[in-house]
Order: sequence, then C-alpha cells, then structure tokens
Amino acid sequence: MTIRIMVVDDHPVVRDGVSLLLRSDPAMQLVGAAESGRTAIERIAELAPDLVLLDLRMPDMLAPEVITELRKVHPSARIVVFTAHSDHQGLRAALEAGANGCLLKDVAGTDLVSALRRVLRDERVIDPRILPSADVQSDALARSGLTRREYEVLRLAAQGQTNPEIAESTGLTRNTVKTYLQAALHKLGARNRVEAISKASEAGLL
Repeated sequence: MTIRIMVVDDHPVVRDGVSLLLRSDPAMQLVGAAESGRTAIERIAELAPDLVLLDLRMPDMLAPEVITELRKVHPSARIVVFTAHSDHQGLRAALEAGANGCLLKDVAGTDLVSALRRVLRDERVIDPRILPSADVQSDALARSGLTRREYEVLRLAAQGQTNPEIAESTGLTRNTVKTYLQAALHKLGARNRVEAISKASEAGLL
C-alpha cells in the first residue's frame, strides 16, 4: 500500500532531502510540498496525505497553528514536526495541538522511515533529544493500561474541551469520544472526568 507524504517547509533543500530519504522505502511517496503554513492548509485536501512532515517555524505561522487548521481540513492525517531545534518550547505546544511526533532533521534515512511507520501505527514518536521527559510519560502510559487514543481524548478533556470539541479536533464521532472517555475512567478507577484527570495527573500522564 502506498503511503502518501506531504512536506511543509520553506527551505527547498529540506523538501528535496526528504524526497531522497524516502527513496529507501518504495511504499512511501512524496505527493506534494508547501512552503508556508497557509499553502499547506490550502493544499492538504487536494493532496490527501497519510502523513505530513511539518517544520516548526514557517514564514507565516508556527507549527501549533498549522496543526490545528490541518486537523480541521484533513483530520485523518498523521502530523510529525520535523525540526532543527531540539529545545524549543514550541515543540511542546505542537504536541499539545495534536502532533503525532517530533523528529530532528539530522535523522538518517532508515531512521526516518522507521519513525514514520511507527507513527502510522498510531505510536507517538519523539526524538529523545527533543523531550527526554516524553519517555517517562510513555512509561506512565504503559503502566496505566490506556491506549494512545484513550489518552489523547483524556488529555483534550483535561484542557477543558467538551466531547463535541474533542470529536471535532480528533476527527472521531461524539459516540466514539464518549466510549474512549468511559474506557479511560474505568482503567483509572475514576467516577467522573474530573477525578480521571486528577488521577492521570498523579500518574504522570498529564
């Protein structure tokens, strides 16, 4: 099955470099690129990529803003921030906005392909040089028994989003959001979402 990839970066050398790196996996096809956040938002519906590689800083928008808008237009796409900055606070904001991963631009071709395949399997992939604490959070998630989707829905609930808002930002139906929240409550031993958020925070998940 062909994996459709879109690159959003204002540097042509990066776009060309990604194209070369992806050649190590014939299943991955670069279907298009954009040099600005606004162009990416305009083109994503037409290109319908399975995965978007997004630079942290675009000339017109920052990654968190772009992610939010891309999700509205094409919610099923996985979005990976591809950056040269390993310690930028914007990376955390991008993850909060719904990025599925963060990778540094010095990643080798085989490592990039492997990381992208993990993202497509619904894993959240973050280079440990970017956010070392993400490994701790992953361990906490494994201990909790929550699936990645259950955690994502609970995380958005912790930000104050209602079920309809969570459904819109994730591309899930309202009933599915409710099901994931109920499953998270059960696994955390919580009676309601407020208690679930509190227990998730104590467990190091939030």
